[in-house]
Amino acid sequence: MYAIVDIETTGGGGGARITEIAVFRHDGQQIVDIFHSLINPEIYIPPFITRLTGIDNAMVRDSPTFYDVQDSVRALTKDAWFVAHNAKFDYGFIKREFGAMDEYFQRDLLCTVQLSRKIFPGLKSYSLGNLCQSLEICIENRHRAHGDAAATVQLFEKLLVNDRQSLIPMDFMLR
Repeated sequence: MYAIVDIETTGGGGGARITEIAVFRHDGQQIVDIFHSLINPEIYIPPFITRLTGIDNAMVRDSPTFYDVQDSVRALTKDAWFVAHNAKFDYGFIKREFGAMDEYFQRDLLCTVQLSRKIFPGLKSYSLGNLCQSLEICIENRHRAHGDAAATVQLFEKLLVNDRQSLIPMDFMLR
């Protein structure tokens, strides 16, 4: 199982928080479950983030906090590889949110940036936008968690099909 994740945040610094999350649970063949929600970060969203994502303070005011959605995030990522484009970024934020609730969150990571560099070598750029353009993957709602995660699902499926070196673990349950 793979949990393909994307988040949006209030920024990249240590005090930044999640503003949106999408998790697509994938069995290596198809999507088997989806979770998506805006998140009230309980801190101010800077204007440059609003310009990038379209998410503003008013949009998240009545949204659930991460605490409110923790069960869904935990369930969809449990016993699955945590897959994301620049996985350490998304994983770090989610791990920090669970840590704030005194819970240790541990998942094995697969980064689609790193996998793409090995499976599709020689491309000009491995940013999600440029990579999807190179591989003819349409991204709807760019810089929004659901849109970017859905594009990452398509990218991951292309990586699975083209993984001649067996870089993507298929035996998670056997380990």
